[in-house]
Order: sequence, then C-alpha cells, then structure tokens
Amino acid sequence: MTLAPPSGRPAADASGRRRPGRGSGRAAGRASARSPIGYLFVSPYTLLTVVFGIAPSLYAVVLAFTNADGGFAGIDNFTTVVGDFRFWPAVFHVTTYLIIWLLGLVVFVVGLALVVHAIGVRWVSTTLRFVYYLPGALAGASSVLLWLFVLDPTASPVSGLLKAMGFDSFVQVIQPGHLPAIFAIIAFWTGAGGWILIMHGALNNISTEVIEAARIDGANAVQIALRIQLPMLRKWVAYMGVMSLAAGTQLFVEPQLLSQASNAVVPNDYSLNQLAYQYAFQQNDFNGAAAISLILLVVALLLSWVFVTRGGLFEKE
Repeated sequence: MTLAPPSGRPAADASGRRRPGRGSGRAAGRASARSPIGYLFVSPYTLLTVVFGIAPSLYAVVLAFTNADGGFAGIDNFTTVVGDFRFWPAVFHVTTYLIIWLLGLVVFVVGLALVVHAIGVRWVSTTLRFVYYLPGALAGASSVLLWLFVLDPTASPVSGLLKAMGFDSFVQVIQPGHLPAIFAIIAFWTGAGGWILIMHGALNNISTEVIEAARIDGANAVQIALRIQLPMLRKWVAYMGVMSLAAGTQLFVEPQLLSQASNAVVPNDYSLNQLAYQYAFQQNDFNGAAAISLILLVVALLLSWVFVTRGGLFEKE
C-alpha cells in the first residue's frame, strides 16, 4: 500500500515514479476553465479591429483597383494620383516632417528618459514625468488650437522669442517652409511625454546588478548610458519608431486647421492625407483617394519592417 506524503505531493508508485495527484488535475481544470474568459476579453477588440480596421482596408483595396463604375481599373488610379502635380510636394512635406520628428523623438525622448531615470530624488523624478506627460492629455485638434496662439507673435506667451527670430506676424511664422519643423514640434510636445514614461519603465527593467557591476569596473554615468542602457533600449526605440511612423504618415489635423486659420496660406493639400481628402470630398473621386491611402499603407509597412528588423523587436534574448 502506498501512502500519500504529508506535504500533499503526489504519491509515488512501486517504481519510485510519482503519480499525478488530484491537485494537478484541478490546476489543469482551472487552466482550461480560464481559457474561454481570455477569448471573451479580447473579443471586443477583435470585433472593433475587424469592423473599423480590416474591413475598411479591404474595401479601400477594392476601390483602388476599380473605377467609378465598379469595373477593374488596374493601376489607373495609382498613375492618376502619382501624376497629380500636388502629389510629390505632399510626399516631400510628409517625408521632411517625419525625418525631423523621428530624429527628435529618438534623441530627446531617450535623452530625457535617461536624465529622469538618473535623478535620485523620487519626488523630483515623479514630478518631471507628470509634467512631460501632461501635454498628452490634450487631443490633437485641441493641441493645434493652443499652438495657434503660441505661434502668433501678437498673442503668444513667447512673443519675445518669435520677434527676436524675425517674426512679426502669424503669417510669417507659418510659411510653408517652416511647417515641417512646426508640425514636428507640435507632435513632439503632444506625444513625447508618453514615450518618456515608456522608456523610463524600460530603464527600470534593466538589472541593477549589471549597472552596479559597471560602476565597480569604473564606468561613469555617460559610459553606462552609452554601453549598457542604450543597447538594452534598442527594442523599445524600434517600437517607438514603428508607432510614431504609423501616426506621422497620417498627418492631417495640424495642416488642415492651420489652413483654415490662415486663410489658405497653408495649402489644403499640404499632406497626403489632405490630398486624399480633396480627392474624396472635393473631386468626388473615392477611387483616387483609396489609391493614395493604399500607397501610404504600403510605404508605412515597408518602413515599419525596417524598424522591426533593424531594432530586433521580436528577437529573443
């Protein structure tokens, strides 16, 4: 006769192997009972993704390759929009904006996250994180409306700085040549705080033993940041790049509001999304608008693939 051990572990048979006890069966039952709950939690997100993400994307693909009568158009819609005199200036505007914004994110977000993480006083670090994140509470349109006042030298709280830079009127500030930098500053002001918090959390996950070992070996704060912390943040920087790229290619609200506020000093076809809007609602050409959207999607996916592969986003450590 085999007696169960007092610890509650499964009893062993004559060969010395342990037989599965009732406890393991109950654990397996609980695991199987929890699995439908997981599907229940993700089902609303999955439904919304299908209805508002996948289905519209598939419909846009159909529109991009058909004409107004529903017949197959091949690549005619793509050649039409690419040949439009407004298309390549819009590409240049969005590209310039993305370069400035992404470089600013990588340099300043990572730098500020390292500075905040290095502050030893807890309440100072917490206060700075809150201050950085606060602008993100404003929605996109609200943020742009606020910046309309900031960019007007006659009403701006930084009017002295604007006048020192040679700007005496709102129209001078928002000249098309200045817009990529202005839009990058607005986007950074709105979204950088959230990324600083994410990078700060990633820095907290770095083993303190590794940092202490580097300090014992004589590494200073700069060397630790460059040789330990930055390499370990590579995946998070890649993730930030992918998400920011997806948002940046959709530039629309900022130039649209500035165009209305400036009486068309900023053109209403400044970005690719604005041009797609013009095709759809001014020219009644939804097929051309779908073609522009599909071009944006393909370019964003290709650039995201570069960030993912170069950043090792899905590599196992």
